Amino acid sequence: MSFPTQADTTAARLTSINVSFEGRAALSAVDADVRAGALTVITGPNGAGKSTLLEVLAGTRAPASGTRIVSGAIAFVPQRAAIPMRLPVSVNDVVSVGAWGRLGPWRRMDSTARGLVKDSLERLDIDVLARHPFASLSGGQQQRTLLAQGLARKADLLLLDEPTTGLDAASSLRIRAVLREEVERGAAVVCVSHDPAVIADAEYTIRLSDGRVA
Repeated sequence: MSFPTQADTTAARLTSINVSFEGRAALSAVDADVRAGALTVITGPNGAGKSTLLEVLAGTRAPASGTRIVSGAIAFVPQRAAIPMRLPVSVNDVVSVGAWGRLGPWRRMDSTARGLVKDSLERLDIDVLARHPFASLSGGQQQRTLLAQGLARKADLLLLDEPTTGLDAASSLRIRAVLREEVERGAAVVCVSHDPAVIADAEYTIRLSDGRVA
C-alpha cells in the first residue's frame, strides 16, 4: 500500500502512532497520509483499531507517541450521537452546531451560516424534519442529521465512523453520493467502514489488523 506524499495534497499525516488502553496496544507504529480531494476508507476486523485511528485523526484521542499533522478545519461525525435524548433540541439546532463551529465562538448565525444549514439539510433529504425533535428521529435519520452537521462545517477534513451502518439502501446511496460531492469539493474524506460499496468508492484504503497497517 502506498500513500501520496505531495505536500500540496496532504490534508493529514500520522507518523509512528502508538495508542494503548490499560497496557494493551490499540495502535502500533501506524503511519498514514490522508489526501485532499479523495475518499480514504479505514477498514479491518472488529477490534483492529479503526475507530481509535479515526479519533487520533480528529484530535479527540492523544497518542502515547508519534506525530499528528493536520491542516485546515475538521468535522468529526461519530457513529452514535453524543446528544442526551432528553435535551429538547430540533434537527435544525443539531445541524446549526456545525455552522457555529465554522463561525467561531460568540458569533451570531448570519445569512451565510443559515444557508449552509439549509443546504446541508436538503442534501441529506431531511429538510422536512428540520423542526422535529432530534430525539424523535429513527437511528438512520439521526445519523443523517449528524452528517448534515458535519457538512455545515464546510471542513477541509471530514471524518466519519460507519456512516452507512444500519441504513436502508436509499439512505446509504444518498450518503455515498454526498461523500463524493465533498471529495469533488476538494475535501479530504475519511471514514471507517465495513460496507463493500463504500470501500469500492474509495481512492485509498487503510486496512488495519491488530492495531497495525496490514
